[in-house]
Amino acid sequence: MECVRDMPPSARADSPPPASSGPAGYECATRVQRLAGGFPLHFGGSLGVVDVAYRLVGRAGAPVVAVLGGISAGRQVFGLPGEARGWWEESIGPGRALDTDRYRVLGIDFLGGSHSTTGPGAGETFPTISAHDQAAMIVGLLEHLGIEQLHGCVGASYGGMVALALAERHPARLRHAVVISAAHRTHPMSTAWRSVQRAFVRYALGHGEGQRGLAFARALAMATYRSAREFEERFSGPAEQTTEGFRFPVESYLFARGEAYAAQYRPEAFVCLSESIDLHRVDPAAIHVPVTLVAVVEDQLVPLTDMRELRDRLAGNCRLVEISSVYGHDAFLKETDVLRDVFAQALD
Repeated sequence: MECVRDMPPSARADSPPPASSGPAGYECATRVQRLAGGFPLHFGGSLGVVDVAYRLVGRAGAPVVAVLGGISAGRQVFGLPGEARGWWEESIGPGRALDTDRYRVLGIDFLGGSHSTTGPGAGETFPTISAHDQAAMIVGLLEHLGIEQLHGCVGASYGGMVALALAERHPARLRHAVVISAAHRTHPMSTAWRSVQRAFVRYALGHGEGQRGLAFARALAMATYRSAREFEERFSGPAEQTTEGFRFPVESYLFARGEAYAAQYRPEAFVCLSESIDLHRVDPAAIHVPVTLVAVVEDQLVPLTDMRELRDRLAGNCRLVEISSVYGHDAFLKETDVLRDVFAQALD
């Protein structure tokens, strides 16, 4: 089996990148599909053309599960031999918690993001994007692929918001939604933190230092992703004196992560999708698709009370799994054993 690849219509190379190999009986396609004919947006306006970058890989003919992550996650959910690792490598793939020997995994690059789906270029202001627009884009892609219904949509963080939007507006396209650390609305405290992050980036863009602003924004964001207990365990050591003053262990960690992130992502895309998170709203009473929710007690961004409220207001069948994790909002990237049970009960 070889993974068939394609390049965006606007950035095709004379020869495609080398194909990777995977288990026998697998199919793999990494492509960019153009959705033409106009793409109306939830908050008004439209895009004339949308190029959606996707990756579909797993056992040939198996049911399809869409897997969506945070705003920086893309279509490379996991890597086959010879490929780069994916952003959810520990949980998705052959024999893993979501087993691609049993399912085909559909990953996408988000609209308005930093990858190969249509999004802002350097210095560009992109239209306001909603999780509902991401869901509509997925539906357009499913139509192209001839997939009538997803066996499941597993969404974590922003991806969970998109999964809820898909369940609300396109229920015939989805058998079951698995939503991790995402609720029916964004909590005002989370919006407070992200508003400051976007202000950093917008100010920096206005002064020609967008990447530096993004590094600061990401550093602040990292402080919200994990738990106070983890920071206590990892960063309680003494400060180091430098020529510029004292530098704290947690400070070194945050800014190192911020700089690494800024080297890979566009500040304009960060502003677009960060705002999309804070605009998120769905009506739980309009969601009849079965939903499995996973809430993390230590999650600073999505309070347990919001997840319980979502459970109580959903119109369809719902199961809420509450876990405790030192990793807070990032628990979905770490708590593989818990997710194995969640995926088995929701998707089998």
